[in-house]
Amino acid sequence: MRRLGVVAVLTALIAAATFVAATAVSGTRAAVAASSSASTAPFEGLGTWVDVFDYAPRLQANGALPPFTAAAVDDVAALGVRTLYVQVANPDADPPTKLTDAKELQAILDRAHKRGLQVVAWYLPSHVDPARDDEMIRRIVALRAGGDRVDGIGLDLESSEVADIALRTRRAITFAKAARRTAGASMPIAAIVYPAVQLEQLNATLWPQFPYKQINPYVDAWMPMAYYTYRDGALRSPVTYIDQSVQLLRKRVGSYVPVHVIGGIADQTTTNDIVDLRTAAKDTDAIGWSLYDYVTTGSAAWPYLRGKT
Repeated sequence: MRRLGVVAVLTALIAAATFVAATAVSGTRAAVAASSSASTAPFEGLGTWVDVFDYAPRLQANGALPPFTAAAVDDVAALGVRTLYVQVANPDADPPTKLTDAKELQAILDRAHKRGLQVVAWYLPSHVDPARDDEMIRRIVALRAGGDRVDGIGLDLESSEVADIALRTRRAITFAKAARRTAGASMPIAAIVYPAVQLEQLNATLWPQFPYKQINPYVDAWMPMAYYTYRDGALRSPVTYIDQSVQLLRKRVGSYVPVHVIGGIADQTTTNDIVDLRTAAKDTDAIGWSLYDYVTTGSAAWPYLRGKT
């Protein structure tokens, strides 16, 4: 009877521990889900990227035509892309709070929505002038085409213009918080970031102690720039680099978070790399995947990106 009593106690303790652990995991996921009421839909599936130098006429050399126009959106849709990620501003001679080319952006947004594509506007804050960065988010939120706004916002948190790491970190957190407040709880927001492997193992001075956990309450998804094309040795493998990057990101955040994997530079990526990219996306339970960028993605790559080969 005494032996049976010990077994019963141990059984009860194990059951209690299991319940506590399950409750903790459930609570963590609930907290992540409760950070906003926004969907992760814009960051799901196959995406492609366009920057201001691709579509803004005034940024073309010698008056050349832009390599990307609103008409090209038809091709993007035909290729099976689900989301178009469009840069909205880049430092140049114009005022720093002005969209690079609002007219072209509106044309792209309008055409994309008519073709069933989602559009995520992405912006690289410098953190030098927080008011300027906040104003850009307001302009993104106010952008309309045919009454429609963008489907999501990407916060490209990689600038090192502010040399003071502690100040840069504080401003990045404040920027993410302000972006959420400005965009509202229903606007999907993603953090575009260096892979944690890069920051902690490859270049520890680039941005030490990046504030993953502090930024997480204000975003709905994470988009690590897992550019395996910049790596060599074992990390040149898309499977290895992406797997390690996603695992370490989630460890630093402290919980499971939705991830869209941005793979290598398109014109340095092989079809075998893309097969591995898709494998890594599946293995890490990523919600989406893409290469950077659209203009440099060859026609042979698209069937592999779609997963048809």
